[in-house]
Amino acid sequence: MFKIDIPKETLNVIAKLQKSRLSASRQGFQAYLVGGCVRDLLMEREPKDWDIATDAKPEEIQKIFSESVYENQFGTVGVKTESNNEKLKIIEITTFRIEGKYSDQRHPDEIKFAKTIEEDLGRRDFTINAMALQIQNVKIPACAKASVGRKNQNDFEQTSSELYETNNLKFKIIDPFNGQEDIKNKIIRTVGNPDDRFNEDALRLIRGIRFSVELGFRIEEKTTKAIKNNADLIKIIAKERVRDEIIKILMAKNAKRGIEILEELGILKHIIPELREGIGVGQNKHHKYTVWEHSLHSLDYAALENYSLAVRIAALFHDMAKPRTKTGNGPESHFYGHDIISAKMAEKILRNLAFPKEEIEKTSTLIRYHMFKADTEEITGAAIRRTIRAVGAENIWELINLRTADRIGSGVPKAWPYRLRSYMALVEKNLREPVSLKEMILKGDDVMKVLTIPPGPKIGWILYILFEEILDDPSKNNYDYLAGKAIQLGKLDNETLKKLAEKSKQAYEQLLSEEEEEIKKKYYVK
Repeated sequence: MFKIDIPKETLNVIAKLQKSRLSASRQGFQAYLVGGCVRDLLMEREPKDWDIATDAKPEEIQKIFSESVYENQFGTVGVKTESNNEKLKIIEITTFRIEGKYSDQRHPDEIKFAKTIEEDLGRRDFTINAMALQIQNVKIPACAKASVGRKNQNDFEQTSSELYETNNLKFKIIDPFNGQEDIKNKIIRTVGNPDDRFNEDALRLIRGIRFSVELGFRIEEKTTKAIKNNADLIKIIAKERVRDEIIKILMAKNAKRGIEILEELGILKHIIPELREGIGVGQNKHHKYTVWEHSLHSLDYAALENYSLAVRIAALFHDMAKPRTKTGNGPESHFYGHDIISAKMAEKILRNLAFPKEEIEKTSTLIRYHMFKADTEEITGAAIRRTIRAVGAENIWELINLRTADRIGSGVPKAWPYRLRSYMALVEKNLREPVSLKEMILKGDDVMKVLTIPPGPKIGWILYILFEEILDDPSKNNYDYLAGKAIQLGKLDNETLKKLAEKSKQAYEQLLSEEEEEIKKKYYVK
């Protein structure tokens, strides 16, 4: 038996709606799971959130749930639960509604409450999101989980009349637009006329592409044609809404295909036209692909390796300025300064899409320094430290991840060659930086002051001896303790001090050597 699970927090909210007394003669509101959570349940995916639709008005919902918030014009009340699961802390309940005309292709001119779930489902974007799950005879408190059974994953019931029954609970799927059939056939299709749906809310142009990429579905012919015909509507959508959909596409496993579809259907030119400049632009002997193809392959590897959003954006944008900086033709062409200009272009694009300042700075920094030299036979430790300081210790590994995506995007077979692993070993060595004399709270001037002695080798000996103590116990690195120990050491003769200092120095060098060997083994380098 194939099963899908509904958490107790969701069942309890539904139960309270169903059991609420409306009058002496009538009890209970209608309550349905709706939208994406129903789609995900039917596909055996864990829902990202749990949305409920009801015939109860917002003020009636608030009377039932004292711990609730209603601060919008769409009839949606957020009900607080006591769940430890972040996804279940707030469950949204929305009154059945129908929407009027969309004059601005963004917001309905008016919203009216509807009487039936079918009316409510008719206002939704795609058939796979226009289904509802009715749960009957839920008791309070609900069991930990309720399971809906099906014979197999392809057994989708097409009518709303037949009930599923399991765990003493009865379930009915409301599917007026054949969303189950489209899930079975892996199709993205609008509810009703696609031109109408996209003119109601132009963000659906990108949402359809995003669902296609996330779910691995194809967009059916009429919907595809409508996206192409209405692509320019995306220009009037708030940048924040566009940004959120772009992020979801980039974070999908098949992000590369998402960018390709945005281009094929005419959306990309209205969002990130700079990327299109690389289409058909050849590169030099170090690259197998055009600039456009290279960017897509780099993103593909970043997504495959589950790299962060910043690395994925950087992989897509890092060579964006190459068409503008190209000199010469063929295998010997050059792109001087493309790293700097690409970083500036990326910063402008991300700012225009209303990305957070921190994400913009991180991404543009990765792009700016993606050409770092990694040949350990040609660079010094100082050069590595300069790179770490430039990108930030917190971003250095992201920069290296970007290099691997860049390499694979160039058509080379290995993401982690020996040279790059050697570089990583040196980076880790520099990042670890065992406690050094420079980090001691007590300095040479302080030793001279507490001992009232002039400059001389005795100062260095005492510092090395104190240094060994804080290697063993960093908590001893405080002024009062070290000053007191310095006074004690100052009473020893020079010969004894010198011997103790040599021993401390050897201990420090041994620590450095052991750490270096450990790091080399980690990265399989000699």
